[in-house]
Amino acid sequence: MSQRLHLVFGGELVSPQKNVFRDVSQIHIVGMFPDYASAFSAWKAEAQRTVDNAHMRYFIAHIHRLRDEAAPGSETEELGA
Repeated sequence: MSQRLHLVFGGELVSPQKNVFRDVSQIHIVGMFPDYASAFSAWKAEAQRTVDNAHMRYFIAHIHRLRDEAAPGSETEELGA
């Protein structure tokens, strides 16, 4: 059974109306989590910690959705084996 990994990250945006980071090198990687509940808990803690900065946003990326485990690997993936 595959894991359902979630990445929590965030940073300061150029504008609160856009999801464009002001400085990509300053993105805060909170961590990788094995399930949505723990990722949500981490996201909520960071969002509450930075609530006074309207330009600061945190996101949950559903890493498990980026890859279909049933699909064959790509040629690039084969090179790494």
